[in-house]
Amino acid sequence: MTKLLAGKDVAGFIQERHAQTVRGLLVAPKLAIVRQGATPATDAYLRVKKQYGADIGVMVDTYTEAPADLMARIAALNADPSVTGIIVQLPFADQPDLAEQALAAVAPAKDVDGLSPHSPFEAATPKAILWLLAAYNVDLSGRRIAVVGQGRLVGAPLADRLDASGHDVARLDEHTPNLAAALHDAGAIITATGQPGLITSAMVADGAIVVDAASPRSDLARDLFDRADLIITPNPGGVGPMTVASLFDNLLIAAQTRHP
Repeated sequence: MTKLLAGKDVAGFIQERHAQTVRGLLVAPKLAIVRQGATPATDAYLRVKKQYGADIGVMVDTYTEAPADLMARIAALNADPSVTGIIVQLPFADQPDLAEQALAAVAPAKDVDGLSPHSPFEAATPKAILWLLAAYNVDLSGRRIAVVGQGRLVGAPLADRLDASGHDVARLDEHTPNLAAALHDAGAIITATGQPGLITSAMVADGAIVVDAASPRSDLARDLFDRADLIITPNPGGVGPMTVASLFDNLLIAAQTRHP
């Protein structure tokens, strides 16, 4: 039977610990989420984060801005002492340059998503993936790790972190000429491209670890879940809940730094 890495279950335990931490703080933290325009995907992301915040006693304010007003909103939140952390909710519709400007504009001390090079926090999704593997005692040592997709949210920072830890990392993306061949000898695959069904069972080696960090659509073909030899994340219910927990963990670190 396939071993599932159920992030939803692990995140529930982390959420209980976070609620206890919030109760012990002198000042309740506040998270501000800024996005450019409203989309069904970002609506869903905001609902999940607001619910997590409500469950642990953290205020979550959301701001939907027109492109012309976005940078002024971030500047105001940077200057607001009541705001503990700020995240820029991606994706931006067809405005990658504006997204980069917005991410760079967040004050490092409030960048709880960990996306700027000057942020003191770990990038939320890579941190979540490593938490999830550790929770299930899954060891990446000695495995070639294929990181599929090199976006700034997941793939690039995760590959950097794994490299820094001495792992054998293959960085794969849309320019990889033969993805199936590149994955053939990987003992672990971590993917975050948002291309539904990109990775099929025929591409994955026996006994591999397969982590799907794509959102909201899974990168994994359904035939992977018919195999009994894999360690694999479901989607939904795998990396996503852990990413939210990781984000709020960074927020609480920021709060404890400001009000020890």
